[in-house]
Amino acid sequence: MKKSLFLVASLITVSAVAQKISVKDGSEKFSNGSHNAYTTTIYETSKDDAESKWKSFLKDFKHEKVKSDNGEIVGDNVLIKDWGNNPVDVYTKFEEDKTARTVTMHVAFDLGGAYLSGSDGDKHKSAEKMIKEFAIKTTKEAMGDKVKDLEKVLGKLEDNQKDLEKENKGYKSDIEDYKAKIKKAEDNITKNEADQLKKKSEIEAQKKVVDEAKKVMDKVD
Repeated sequence: MKKSLFLVASLITVSAVAQKISVKDGSEKFSNGSHNAYTTTIYETSKDDAESKWKSFLKDFKHEKVKSDNGEIVGDNVLIKDWGNNPVDVYTKFEEDKTARTVTMHVAFDLGGAYLSGSDGDKHKSAEKMIKEFAIKTTKEAMGDKVKDLEKVLGKLEDNQKDLEKENKGYKSDIEDYKAKIKKAEDNITKNEADQLKKKSEIEAQKKVVDEAKKVMDKVD
């Protein structure tokens, strides 16, 4: 139950924060130097899970290779159709805060010597939208897993309730059986007591017969 309440509180908190998921750009240090990058936060997930999903996301585009290198995810010659026919290299790194259950994501787009920034107009807006949608989707999927955990707890509680109802029905059935047995025993006691009275009368009568027989026997010379 404590785990269930913890998950509910977690979901409420994440729900409030997730509605404010945003993307900002600024200089960020990567293994190949400092570049302009887009940063966002993903909630209720792990670094491994976020990296795995981002790899899959990049592989949905035409590309030469998507790999892990120097603690980063690197997409070589990724073709984003909305940006034209020139492929870009995508560098992404993730930082995990296990206590807060968040992952910070930094993405840099190498356009071929220059890195995507706010001065690139439509591409800049497209990159912000792409990254924000990924963060929202990944957060929602993580929250969905939490909901599944809560549903499992609910299912167990419902099963427990059914078991209790079944036990209660059994107890009531036992009481009815006991009542029937008690009624039968009471009837048997009443009949037994009547039979005892009858038997005592028979015994008294038989005693008189025996006494009379003894008197007759005593009179024989």
